[in-house]
Amino acid sequence: MQILLIPASTLLYVGLTLVFVAVFALAAVYAERKISAFIQDRLGPMETGPFGLFQTLADVLKLVLKEQITPLSADRWLFVLAPGIIFVAIFAAYAALPLAPGLVGSETSVGLLYIMGIMAVDVIGLLMAGWGANNKYALLGAGRSVAQIVSYEIPAAITLLSAVMMFGSLSLQDITMQQGIYSEEPIYLFGAWDVTAVGGFLGWSVVRYPHLLIGLLVYFIAGLAESNRAPFDIPEAESELVSGYHVEYSGFRFALVMLSEYGKMMVVSVLAAVIFLGGWNTILPNIQIGEAVSIPLAQWTSGPAGSIAGALWGSFWLLSKALLGVAVMMWIRWTYPRVRVDQLMFVGWKVLTPTAFVLFLISGVWKLWEVYGTL
Repeated sequence: MQILLIPASTLLYVGLTLVFVAVFALAAVYAERKISAFIQDRLGPMETGPFGLFQTLADVLKLVLKEQITPLSADRWLFVLAPGIIFVAIFAAYAALPLAPGLVGSETSVGLLYIMGIMAVDVIGLLMAGWGANNKYALLGAGRSVAQIVSYEIPAAITLLSAVMMFGSLSLQDITMQQGIYSEEPIYLFGAWDVTAVGGFLGWSVVRYPHLLIGLLVYFIAGLAESNRAPFDIPEAESELVSGYHVEYSGFRFALVMLSEYGKMMVVSVLAAVIFLGGWNTILPNIQIGEAVSIPLAQWTSGPAGSIAGALWGSFWLLSKALLGVAVMMWIRWTYPRVRVDQLMFVGWKVLTPTAFVLFLISGVWKLWEVYGTL
């Protein structure tokens, strides 16, 4: 019998990613409490630790120590397995996200397709949670969540494919390479001006192809809906469904569900940064300031590919862009009211989906003009 051996580097990457997701969730919960407090003109957590820094840790300790309650009328196996399936589906998506040049869990040539496919598995976990709880509020919340995610996955996928068409690749690392100074092919701004030597933000897809700026907006709105974030948090509408599909969960299982939500926010934001905002490429142009500076800005703030400096700089730029996206999600949650179910479906099917198809058509026409010089 052949024994499957997992490389130590893979185990290390999985472990570090798990730690990152957990630490990010802790920091994001604290940040969201402070952001909401700032918007509502109050202080937020202030008692537990300096400036309330330990409040989130106290909440996690409470959830871990709480009793795992399974309702008597619940389908035990479905109820117990659902949070794990939801978390694994989101966590597995991190494997194909490129953090820096040469720093990615799996440099698969179909990374984008893999992420879209594996994240769709969480729908099964949501259904299991709603059905297994044997609770009408949980079932209604699960039904709403599945309908919402399936509806908004369509415009999100079509918008991403509009960008993929321009780069001719499903590899996220390759797409990122084509948006920076390490691109092996010339970078043309608006299909006319060669800006390969300049680099910086001029290489980003939203700058080179202006219609993808609308695509970024479409994808971001769809990402909010897929993450069940306000104003699309209808599956968790407290005033209607108590707490949605996870109403019967407590303790560590509830923590897994919440960890999955914040983990999905990060995946959506990182994917937006990679596809539309240059990924781990620096925002600074490849210019030299003064004679005393021997290394241009873009090269200095990118680091040689494959080096430690390159990994650190690349991770810094990618996470900065992704965290900005997460902050916008939080800002939107505490600014806009929740929409109705009919408004949610109207926006998804009659606004975002047609817009995504138009963007897809524009990308096709643009690519024909780039390749053949004629329509």
